[in-house]
Amino acid sequence: MSPPNLEILAYEDTPLGPLCLRRRELLSEPGTVVTEVTLNHEFLMSSYNTDSERAISNRSADIHGGCNLKALVGGFGLGYTARELLKDERIASVEVVEYLPQVLDWLRDGLIPLSAELNAVEHLQLTSGDVYQRLLGESQEKFDLIVIDVDHSPADQLGAQEHEFYTASGLAAAKTHLADGGVLAVWSYAESSSFSEALLNTFSTTHVEPVRTFNPMVDHEQTDWLFFGVK
Repeated sequence: MSPPNLEILAYEDTPLGPLCLRRRELLSEPGTVVTEVTLNHEFLMSSYNTDSERAISNRSADIHGGCNLKALVGGFGLGYTARELLKDERIASVEVVEYLPQVLDWLRDGLIPLSAELNAVEHLQLTSGDVYQRLLGESQEKFDLIVIDVDHSPADQLGAQEHEFYTASGLAAAKTHLADGGVLAVWSYAESSSFSEALLNTFSTTHVEPVRTFNPMVDHEQTDWLFFGVK
């Protein structure tokens, strides 16, 4: 039986393991309700702290420096990365590619905190598919921003096999999907020297930036990492 403050909103099998969407009140902060996702019984994300998800969107647009930008997001999650881009007047359109169709169903069914807001946005396109497969394939259109928030880190991936995307050859393929001056951004919970090197070998300009926030749920400061490559 679930604890009285925990509600299971959805529980489904996927190729990556059981996927769970849950909502709970924080015991440490009575009255604060958060929505969380677990995959294969491991914690994946929360609506409680979205600083780094929002930062990767803002920094991508800042680094590009242009306007009327066309953005591609890999991984929907709880929608905070896409929402930050959609709020930015420099962004003309956002397409999100999500591997797990159940996640997009949660949005359409109103199960996540941002459902009402994002379902009303006209310049948001939702695509069910594998963003890595798309970026490793032939480019059909060019994007100004490509923001990837899929795996835990380049070295800690959700799938069983290491993905070519994180190598120099994979990044070179992804680069062909960027317009001139375009920015590729990748979220990670950990720093990665091998991925930084692959970026340096592929892009003319790169940035690696930490995002530090205090997490009262675990009572310590956490650091996420943002990787950027500029074409």
